Amino acid sequence: MSDGRNATGRRRHTQRWRVAHRWRAASRRLEESGAGRLWDRLSAVDFFGHSFQLASLAFLCFFPFLIIITAAAGRDAAEVVAGWLGLDQQAARAVASLFAPATSSYSLTVTSVVLLLLGAMAVAGTLQSWYRILFDVREGGWRKTAARLVWLAGLLAYAAAQAAFGRVLDGWLLLGLTGFLWAVVFWWASMYVLLAGAVAWRALFPPALVTSVCWTGLGLFSARYFSAAIVENEQTYGPVGVVMVILSWLVAVGVVIHLGAVVGRAMH
Repeated sequence: MSDGRNATGRRRHTQRWRVAHRWRAASRRLEESGAGRLWDRLSAVDFFGHSFQLASLAFLCFFPFLIIITAAAGRDAAEVVAGWLGLDQQAARAVASLFAPATSSYSLTVTSVVLLLLGAMAVAGTLQSWYRILFDVREGGWRKTAARLVWLAGLLAYAAAQAAFGRVLDGWLLLGLTGFLWAVVFWWASMYVLLAGAVAWRALFPPALVTSVCWTGLGLFSARYFSAAIVENEQTYGPVGVVMVILSWLVAVGVVIHLGAVVGRAMH
């Protein structure tokens, strides 16, 4: 009787050992695969924590800067944000209500201008520090500040051109292709500028291409799902619901930036 129980116990022990062995072997294969190495690299640079950092900084520091700059240029910040997210008309109206100014004129002091510029520079500096980590580039001295200013100007130009494409071009295919090519130019130049020329243009093209593919994919996803989410959240939670969706999109932007740089560098 005891021999039978011992034999059963040995079989169960053997079965558990085999299952554990299979799990360890599968885990090793996953870690050694391309997906496993990609995840290790992304985890090493804390891509998720960085993405949340970008979302909070952009919403608190960059969006006020964007509102003032677009108003000075006679444009609407809500239109720019809706274009980035690829929103439909109903969702764009919800975003417009969030960005609706309390007054048609802005009175800025020197202090407020400095604070707005420093906030925007903080966002540019965050992105610059990411690329220096992802491309293993050391500090660049005084050129870092100049690079951030140039990048901010390029970002505004990119937003203006993207809005112009939406007004001029007809057909989603032509608009999507033009937007993708323009995104390649923007991310390619962004990496080169923020890295202050420390990495050659040729080496930066694959990361820029992958980033643009991910960026375009995010645009298609947000156009399909974020529009409905914004409308539903506004009806359920009010303006804070719209903020929640925009913050989620900003986190996704951070993931796209990390993914594009890591995958593109591995391709190169």
